Amino acid sequence: MFKTFINAFKIKEVRNKLLYTFMMLLIIRFGCQISAPGVDQEYVKAVWSMMFGEGAEGLGIVNAFTGGSLLQMSIFALNITPYITSSIIMQLMTIAIPALEEMQKEGEEGRKKIASISRYVTVGLAIVESGAMAIGFGSQGLLENYNVLNVIAVIVAMTAGSTLLMWFGERINENGVGNGISVILAINIISSFPQDVMTLYEKFVKGKTVAIAALSVVIIVAVIIAMIILVIFLSNGVRKIPVQYAQKVQGHNRMMGRNASVIPVRVNTAGVIPVIFASSILTFPIIISNMLKYDGTGWWGECLKYLNSNFWFNPEQMQYTIGLILYVVMVVFFAYFYTSISFNPIEMANNMKKSGGFIPGIRPGKPTTEYLNKVLNRIIFIGAVGLIIVAIIPYIFNGVFGAQVSFGGTSIIIVVGVIVETVKQVESQMLVRNYKGFLND
Repeated sequence: MFKTFINAFKIKEVRNKLLYTFMMLLIIRFGCQISAPGVDQEYVKAVWSMMFGEGAEGLGIVNAFTGGSLLQMSIFALNITPYITSSIIMQLMTIAIPALEEMQKEGEEGRKKIASISRYVTVGLAIVESGAMAIGFGSQGLLENYNVLNVIAVIVAMTAGSTLLMWFGERINENGVGNGISVILAINIISSFPQDVMTLYEKFVKGKTVAIAALSVVIIVAVIIAMIILVIFLSNGVRKIPVQYAQKVQGHNRMMGRNASVIPVRVNTAGVIPVIFASSILTFPIIISNMLKYDGTGWWGECLKYLNSNFWFNPEQMQYTIGLILYVVMVVFFAYFYTSISFNPIEMANNMKKSGGFIPGIRPGKPTTEYLNKVLNRIIFIGAVGLIIVAIIPYIFNGVFGAQVSFGGTSIIIVVGVIVETVKQVESQMLVRNYKGFLND
């Protein structure tokens, strides 16, 4: 991987794209440190600690996605989460709304129209989310001077910040390397790693004997490496379904057509979407309760503890780990749900039938659809189990050993996936550049 980037810097076109991406990411990280106007930083730290524990480690994936800017209530506090939510909503709407489904089938022009609608939805979501935080938390002390002008200033600043990041992502797509939004998300997550390393060092190494410190380091490194390997298997795992095509006779009895092909079905068909959805849903009631000034007492306060991953696997409060069951159920549900709207076995079977293709041993039409559904259901379950294992490991270490860090299995899945895809894109651009050079010579 490092050799690929070193070789890439020797090619001017690729080097310029890498430097452009790097400069964009520097600007983004600088913006994450700029506080929103009128925000009381002491209140921000206090409210997040009250909601999710000391240091707000319980914010977990939400804080990691924003690169810590949510914890600081910066102008990039919302980061690209409104855009991600908007993209998911538009994918769901293309299934529910026939006009959008037709638009998607129009090819490149249709995709451009849907992307344009997604931008407007992103701005709308950013206004709603920033307004909820400015009004909900502002009345409790978030703003040093709580008044209409300051609330509007915070809403405008956060909405503009989220919109600007969306624009940065699109510019990276055009002038840089990698998928812009994915690259921004990955760098946000990576930015929390140094602080997490310090947290683990102070918890398990500092002040310990040499033997215990060495053992702790070995265990931590081994767990991280094992998770990365599992993530790579999940990301690269593919079930190849063989397809054969009937040959056609064209002119003077010549046999035309392809003999065989495959349908690649990824093991982790839904990516990290199921984990993101499940985590967001569990976190939502906690944030809303604090916006409504709920003091955390009574039966509702107990319910919120079941939803808070910060309480899971704690030996002194194991009853709250029951909330993990809801988390697992939601991950499996969203894995099947998201795959069902992105992978249509009926349409695929019909397309194969039209082009003269068939799966060996399976009759075209309904039997092919049933076979694809059967294979897909098995693959989705395997992928969902893999996601659950990767996501739960950090929760276990957080609860049992108090190894509270902001990144988790989901973060590792995203970072590894983005790095692998970016390297592939760099390699493809280098290959294209070499072909151009050969042709020019």
